[in-house]
Amino acid sequence: MGIGEKLASDLETNVRQLKSILAVDQNFDVLVRELELGRKKVVLFFVDGLTNDLIMTQVLERLTTVDPHNIGINALSKLFKSYINFTEVNLVDTYDEIVNKVLSGPLALLVDGEDRALIIDARVYPVRSPDEPDLEKVVRGSRDGFTETLILNTALIRRRIRDPRLRFEIMQAGLRSKTDIVLAYIEGIANPELVDSVREKIRYINIDGLPMGEKAVEELISPGTFWNPFPRVRYTERPDVAAAHLLDGHVLVLVDTSPSVLILPTTYFHHLQHAEEFRQNPSVGLYLRVIRFLGVAVSVFLLPLWLLFALQPELLPAELTFLGPTKAGKIPLLVQFLSAEAAIDMIRLATIHTPSPIATSTGVIAAVLLGDLAARVGLFIPEVVLYTALAAIGTFLTPSYELASANRLVRLFLLVLTGLLRLPGFLIGILTVFIYLLRTKSFGIPYLWPLIPFNAEGLKAVLARPPVPIQHFRPSILKPQDRVRQPLPARKVHFLQEAKKRKR
Repeated sequence: MGIGEKLASDLETNVRQLKSILAVDQNFDVLVRELELGRKKVVLFFVDGLTNDLIMTQVLERLTTVDPHNIGINALSKLFKSYINFTEVNLVDTYDEIVNKVLSGPLALLVDGEDRALIIDARVYPVRSPDEPDLEKVVRGSRDGFTETLILNTALIRRRIRDPRLRFEIMQAGLRSKTDIVLAYIEGIANPELVDSVREKIRYINIDGLPMGEKAVEELISPGTFWNPFPRVRYTERPDVAAAHLLDGHVLVLVDTSPSVLILPTTYFHHLQHAEEFRQNPSVGLYLRVIRFLGVAVSVFLLPLWLLFALQPELLPAELTFLGPTKAGKIPLLVQFLSAEAAIDMIRLATIHTPSPIATSTGVIAAVLLGDLAARVGLFIPEVVLYTALAAIGTFLTPSYELASANRLVRLFLLVLTGLLRLPGFLIGILTVFIYLLRTKSFGIPYLWPLIPFNAEGLKAVLARPPVPIQHFRPSILKPQDRVRQPLPARKVHFLQEAKKRKR
């Protein structure tokens, strides 16, 4: 008998088959409970640790009130309609469905003489509280963040968007893991072609399992080469950021057991935005955005430019010659920069793998070794230490960890070309990276939009954090069905009314 076949009417046959498939004799956590309701035999299948004991106790107490004289014919239908006073209950009729549900957490109830089973979704998962994400902290704003539990994540988004057109479509991927994946979008705003494309890509995932969660899904559904370091989706652990992108017309992908949500499609400039800019006054947000852009530029270009000027001092204006090194050192500058970069990455990785109570000690040791002793022994000249530290600050200032990692590779690429070929190498490196970015797309969206192709409205919104009252339009590159956020006349009436109230 195959796993995809229909249930039999004989209870013993069904129980024997399910025990074999679920390997009840070998799996200590797969439990079978045999009961009698009136004159009917009933068997429960469930996984220990994934079932809410309190809910099941209440359900079983209700089942003990079954009238033995009224349970003979159509027993399953009567239990479903009259006795199981729980909301999430449905009927299935195949072994495949029962096994899939039981291993996901719900409980299966089989009745003698019935060729269908009741699935009672009284599952419970080990969860943590929705704490503020470490990578997306803000001074003011909500402190809740996504967790590893899918239903909590969808609830956090529902709390912020109560539009009945908000859609959460659930699918499964992974032949063995059966991982739950949710596709989220707002119908009437999101581009239907984009939604259909992402949906089909998820359905075509053919792999044993997704133990790496959202990262595995990204690599399986993102178009283009796997070796492209620039992120074509944006990760977020903040429900407010996810909700804002839904309202713009983006599509979200939520993966069970993952606290990060995928936002797609995205451009290079999406990865330069941070929630803190929108939690402050528009003028302050504009300042923060400018500082952030400068920091990202410093993280990419500072080291190659300084190396170029150190190797070719004639390129520097006379008033800026002080920026060059006073002494070259015993080790070539290119080797010094590459060694300093490797040292910083080693320290960063060591800090990640170091327990929090002693992570501070790692930083102190690194500062002493790199900032003082390395310069004294002649391993690095002081300028290399200074500018490498500034580039590292710019890297940490980048809102997107994935973009920061990609920019780090670009910086190393430019350093090597500049060190080997000097000015021609620097120019070739810049041109190569620009062409690479120009050819990169995220689900059909040009990666450098709104710069290329040029869009004045979009570029203005990227460069300056716009105040909320004048954010009229959604990004045109997403092809939203409803591009205008709210009719302008209604906005004008609202602000006129507010102005009158203030005068009073």
